Amino acid sequence: MVVKKVFMTGTSQNLTHFDNAGQAHMVDIGAKKPSFRMAIATGRITMSRATYESITAGNSAKGDVLGIARIAAIQATKRTAELIPLCHPVALSHVAVEFILHPTQPAVECRVNAQCTGSTGVEMEALTGVQIGLLTIYDMCKAIDRAMTIEDVRLLEKRGGKSGAFVANP
Repeated sequence: MVVKKVFMTGTSQNLTHFDNAGQAHMVDIGAKKPSFRMAIATGRITMSRATYESITAGNSAKGDVLGIARIAAIQATKRTAELIPLCHPVALSHVAVEFILHPTQPAVECRVNAQCTGSTGVEMEALTGVQIGLLTIYDMCKAIDRAMTIEDVRLLEKRGGKSGAFVANP
């Protein structure tokens, strides 16, 4: 098998996880001054009406679906560096998980706000928390509904660091 290395040319930004030879590496953040970092990510899981009603009524056979999903999301933010190979371990100072119910879809939206004072951002922590929170909802409700769909996972906002602020378009 022949493996080709693909290099992006003509872009205004370099991919920081690759060295000059195109090899993957962990970005050196040693010289960066610690600063406040914050990221908010979101995503949603759509489901059948019966699944939605089971979650909102709190009568799932497996227990408090959103309570367990909240703990899973928080735990995931703390373990991001173990899951994504080139992420730095981040000492999180705050993680908040919010579930927003959308009865007309029916769907549950998960929002994770991750914060730290450090030398690298917390976007990956917020995004990982959203994904694991939504996967936990799927796991706890799959006996009712295997057709649930996780969608629209994205970064909403980021603050701090050299690249400055980012706010997604609605």
